[in-house]
Amino acid sequence: MPYFTWKEEGLSQDCASLAAMAARFEEAAKLMRRMAAEGFEVERVNGCQQITHPNPDVFKAYGFINEEKAEKQLDLIIETN
Repeated sequence: MPYFTWKEEGLSQDCASLAAMAARFEEAAKLMRRMAAEGFEVERVNGCQQITHPNPDVFKAYGFINEEKAEKQLDLIIETN
């Protein structure tokens, strides 16, 4: 399942005022609510939060970079004749 690790390191670092910080947090919250409605989930793995989605196409549509190991990103297609 595709995922990326959530690390909040400066969401509001470049904001010059409390109002700007609030706007940035509201914007982030709106995005997170939309992601939740579309099936994204937060999973805790080895003490880190990973944001996942079971559908790689939806994950990719958001422009996220998949941190899964390359061999886990490959689809195995078994031909049955």
